[in-house]
Amino acid sequence: QVQLVESGGGLVQAGGSLRLSCAASGSFFSINAMGWYRQAPGKQRELVASITNGGRTNYADSVKGRFTMGRDNGKNTVFLQMNSLKPEDTAVYYCNADIIPLSMLKTMAYWGKGTLVTVSS
Repeated sequence: QVQLVESGGGLVQAGGSLRLSCAASGSFFSINAMGWYRQAPGKQRELVASITNGGRTNYADSVKGRFTMGRDNGKNTVFLQMNSLKPEDTAVYYCNADIIPLSMLKTMAYWGKGTLVTVSS
């Protein structure tokens, strides 16, 4: 069974930094694109950043210049380095990945359970 597990959330003051990590485990052929999404209370889930298996990244306008996403294909992990955090960054952050599991032989979208990031003013 394929799983994504996030870590690294917590409470930080405005202007501070946090680093989120996401690790994929289980039996699969390959991991394609991966992404970080977030959902604030009362709001829809939104894309924060994504990365292809070749390392090409894409960021939401609201985080450009502050957040950096990277991946380690050998370890099946991605990270999200978040700097200059703002109170409006407060949300549950979810890891997402397009994975071809051994059991399905087609690309499936997987989600982690999320990690809470709280930025105090």
